Amino acid sequence: VQLQASGGGLVQAGGSLRLSCAAPGRTFSRKVMGWFRQAPGKEREFVAGISWSGSSTSYADSVKGRFTISRDNAKNTVDLQMNSLKPEDAAVYYCAAKEGLIATERGLYDYWGQGTLVTVSS
Repeated sequence: VQLQASGGGLVQAGGSLRLSCAAPGRTFSRKVMGWFRQAPGKEREFVAGISWSGSSTSYADSVKGRFTISRDNAKNTVDLQMNSLKPEDAAVYYCAAKEGLIATERGLYDYWGQGTLVTVSS
């Protein structure tokens, strides 16, 4: 079971990037999808999550108002639109899937992608 994250790259502070994650249907179906990130020397942290229907979302305080998570259930994809990027947003970003409700704890997610690197220059 593989989640494929893409869209990372180098961007200047204040710029935007859109990350995308594609999943096999059996992984994506009826699952909560989340984005996490891990900067060098730091723990992997929750960034955003979205319910299966898309009607419920959750964001880390550090990204509220700047990042938007969305999903397309027909295409089995979940996106993370990142605006007003800051140097502290630089990290490897991972998508993940779980059953049930949105959660911020990484240990509750069952499926993970390989990560995509976001670099933000100041």
